[in-house]
Amino acid sequence: MPITSQGAQRALHPLTAILTLSAALALAGCASQGPDHPAYKQLGAQDVGLNANGSSSSAETLVAAEWWKQLGDPQLNALIDKAVEGNPSVAVSHARFDKAAALAQATSTATDVHGSVSASATREHYSANGMFPPPLAGNTYNSADLQAGLSWRPDFFGRYAAELESALGQARAAKADSAAAANQIAEKVARSYVALARLLAQREVAERTMVQRQSLLDLSQQRTRQGLDSQVELTQAEAGLPDAGTQIEMLSEQITLARRTIAVLSAEAPDAQRDLTPRLTTLQVEQVPAVLGVDLLGRRPVVVAARWRVEAATRGIDSARADFYPDINLTAFVGLSSLGLDNLLKGSSRQFGVSPALRLPIFEGERLRAQLRGKQADLDTAIAQYNGVVLDAVKSAGDAIASVQSLERQRRLQTESLSKAERAYEFAVQRYRAGLANQIVVLNTETQVITQRRLAVDLRARELDTRIALMAALGGGWQDDTANVQISKRAD
Repeated sequence: MPITSQGAQRALHPLTAILTLSAALALAGCASQGPDHPAYKQLGAQDVGLNANGSSSSAETLVAAEWWKQLGDPQLNALIDKAVEGNPSVAVSHARFDKAAALAQATSTATDVHGSVSASATREHYSANGMFPPPLAGNTYNSADLQAGLSWRPDFFGRYAAELESALGQARAAKADSAAAANQIAEKVARSYVALARLLAQREVAERTMVQRQSLLDLSQQRTRQGLDSQVELTQAEAGLPDAGTQIEMLSEQITLARRTIAVLSAEAPDAQRDLTPRLTTLQVEQVPAVLGVDLLGRRPVVVAARWRVEAATRGIDSARADFYPDINLTAFVGLSSLGLDNLLKGSSRQFGVSPALRLPIFEGERLRAQLRGKQADLDTAIAQYNGVVLDAVKSAGDAIASVQSLERQRRLQTESLSKAERAYEFAVQRYRAGLANQIVVLNTETQVITQRRLAVDLRARELDTRIALMAALGGGWQDDTANVQISKRAD
């Protein structure tokens, strides 16, 4: 209850304050928090098979801060820089971090001393038959108030500190999410760039095929006129041209769509990259680590974000437990109040007081226990999500390493197969021109060459794509700086 006075202010007796606080603690103890709730187990590095000695220098070398520059293509570098700077999804992630940081900033003011100043003036006609006696009754008077106040909520039981740590955890998670969004956009642009380079290379193979088919058709027409080939063989040679043309047109369509995708990812108009022509031969690849180390869990932004959400949920439980204890709020005010504006600034118009308020959670045990169970469920959810993110991170990185190593072996074998297929095709053409073999043999060997050339392009593109996926899976060169997210106090 507020204590006010027109003269001196009587303070609360210290013994009364002590007895009041003791009674509050005793009454709060009546609200039981219920049985303990064991949280889910949070997976560690050993639980997912990460090597304690696996944080090798090779991984450090592989994933630089701007890992895409290791591919050695300035055109790709410019596209990714544009995408990271202007892509809408990255902007959304930055805005979410700003919002989370603002909420943490607001939470940090809970225990600050808050001040306010208010002023009001009223002109009122008082009822002649109301509660006010003469001379107020039936007359019109001016009244005014001018008041300043202070309030303070001490954090005796750590409730507001826990809320602040929970809000900071969410802000730090949002910062890691922002880094993850930027890394994801860079990965999408790089992989789309490789996909476009693959389509362009495949179209070159199709165009070379068209030239070969035309050469065979010309040769077949000559042999038909000379009576060396029949109409069946001529028709067979003619059928190869439309098929090659269809392949070229299909690839051209996919190239157009890939260019539009890259432009949109780079925050440009869909047709802004209509002349983009990357080449697989200009893109470089780097060495990959043989094993995954424990540092993976600190290098992946999504893993760090999930870990901070576990921390935020843990602190949310601490805040819910603090609700079982009393909440104390201290306010004080001083000001002037008068009936008639001419009396407002007189010393006799002064008023002041203090208002200690004590909130006791009596008969609220069921509600508070339900609230606590909800926070415990939030923690279980956060831990389960963290475990899922960790398992996915380890799997995706491990899969990429396994695929890269396999693709290296496949490429060596395929290179040998392509070389032999091209030699066989040369021999077949020579024998056909010498009249020692028919056109079917040439077409069969030509099909093998085309297949091997297409496979060579696909293997090269897959190797680049998988290495890009691996660099992104290893964290994209990100360094964890989320712990640096702090709330700074500044004067208004």
